[in-house]
Amino acid sequence: TIRITLRYVDKKPVLTNLKRVSKPGLRVYSKRTDIPRVRGGLGISILSTPQGLMTGKSAYQQGLGGEVVCYVW
Repeated sequence: TIRITLRYVDKKPVLTNLKRVSKPGLRVYSKRTDIPRVRGGLGISILSTPQGLMTGKSAYQQGLGGEVVCYVW
């Protein structure tokens, strides 16, 4: 279970959208070199790696790939 706490700045949500990528019927995996950029670098991708859930940037820095769970922007 992934819990997301909504945060607001000036009564506007900080997170504008979340897109689920991997689904039970279609898993999407990415190598370290193929981790997708979200909205030209303005968003983040969440990956499930052997080290646990982490952002695409953290996974890249640690040399890990994994299942792309979702995009957040």
